[in-house]
Amino acid sequence: MVNTPAPELTQAVEWINCDPVTLHALRGYVIIIAFWSAGSAYCRNLMDDLRYLQKKYAGALQVIAVHCPKFDAERNPRLVRKTCAQIDAGVRVVHDPDFVTWQHYGVGAWPTAVVVDPDGRTHAVVVGDLHRDQLEGHVTQLVEQGGLALEESLLPALNPIERQMALAFPAGIAVNDNYLYVADSGHHQILECSREGRVLRHIGTGAAEFNDGTIHSAAFRNPRGISLSRDILFVADTGNNALRRVRVVDGDVLTIVGTGRAGQPAGGALDLGRRISLSQPWTVAAGDDRVYVALAGNNQIWMYDRSRNTLSFVAGSGELALTDGDGEAAAFAQPAGLALAQLMLYVVDSGASALRSLQTGTGRVQTLLGQGLFEFGNAAGTRLDTRMQYPLAVAKDPDTANLWVVDSYNNQILKLKLGGSEVSRLEVSAKLECPAAIAAHGGALWIANTHAHEILRVDIASGATRRLPVGE
Repeated sequence: MVNTPAPELTQAVEWINCDPVTLHALRGYVIIIAFWSAGSAYCRNLMDDLRYLQKKYAGALQVIAVHCPKFDAERNPRLVRKTCAQIDAGVRVVHDPDFVTWQHYGVGAWPTAVVVDPDGRTHAVVVGDLHRDQLEGHVTQLVEQGGLALEESLLPALNPIERQMALAFPAGIAVNDNYLYVADSGHHQILECSREGRVLRHIGTGAAEFNDGTIHSAAFRNPRGISLSRDILFVADTGNNALRRVRVVDGDVLTIVGTGRAGQPAGGALDLGRRISLSQPWTVAAGDDRVYVALAGNNQIWMYDRSRNTLSFVAGSGELALTDGDGEAAAFAQPAGLALAQLMLYVVDSGASALRSLQTGTGRVQTLLGQGLFEFGNAAGTRLDTRMQYPLAVAKDPDTANLWVVDSYNNQILKLKLGGSEVSRLEVSAKLECPAAIAAHGGALWIANTHAHEILRVDIASGATRRLPVGE
């Protein structure tokens, strides 16, 4: 495929965040045609790299991200549009639900990036994520060979997509007897609220940056999962590929581990100045001394020991798969949600539409719900018959044996009683739209209804649902 004419985009694609453009009209520029899917952690890493390259090489580089869905729900252009807004795509995006462009380019996996030279011929194909340096090398070579000028004012014009609301894409939630904490992902902040939804404090500047410091100077980038342990709130700062901690008493923010750039972690003592990478930390679960982190981009679970100040591997080979076993013999598929109950950690695997259990003492992983990477659907019944579609969160009810699972792409909440064999749907009197986080406390469920930009409180006994006016 290299050094052949790049196939033109067809009318089969739908332009998501910009006006249509042809490759012929972009002759004279370096072009990257990137193939991605909305739910993939690997693709999120690639999109981060594309946004970086588009800005750095503005005036010389044109990026077009072609969305090809894995899940049925991702065929809906509305979901793609919401996802682009949530992750702040920063590049042109087209939706290709029937894989027409994918086939024209002979693509075989998500993500794949095709570099096209200024004459419209394919120059290189890069498969997978964490290849920013390789992609940049190709772009630099073509820019220098063509003598192309860089000019930031020539960034492509992108249509505005919803972000200007009181609460934007909430993706994490934690609650105790006194407060409600919300990861306001679209505004790059953590909100401390009353349990009725009144915002008491904004933690972070709201700028998409990576800074430690006071409540007014620290910065996050698309934070997702959060977990409260006594006076510390732990944050999966997804956009910065970092684990952060917020001291609740004064809002001071400190990075525990993470460099700001995705990579493979390494265990050991977190000595001052030691740089350890994480890839797409999507959520955390904090106990008294141990904090578990779901690394969706590494397909692994790691643990931060607060007393020893160490980071250690818990389970997951790193392969994207649904495999039971002990420690490294087990495999996860984009672990997205965690719930800690004594010595058991419950994990939702978004990529395999599965619910897993992990014994923290032995590292033994077992599958409770789910059948495989492409075995998804919408069915509740026996554990064997139940099918989910891209679950993103799980909560253990502290007062019962119930697990509550956020079946995100099916827009529903499922209940599994531990020790039981039946899965049921929770009836709620509100429309769910890609919910991404849940907490159980005091006979109620607190749900981050992410694509609807709201927090819901559901009375478990009656199903009565209230929308909390967070930020309004």
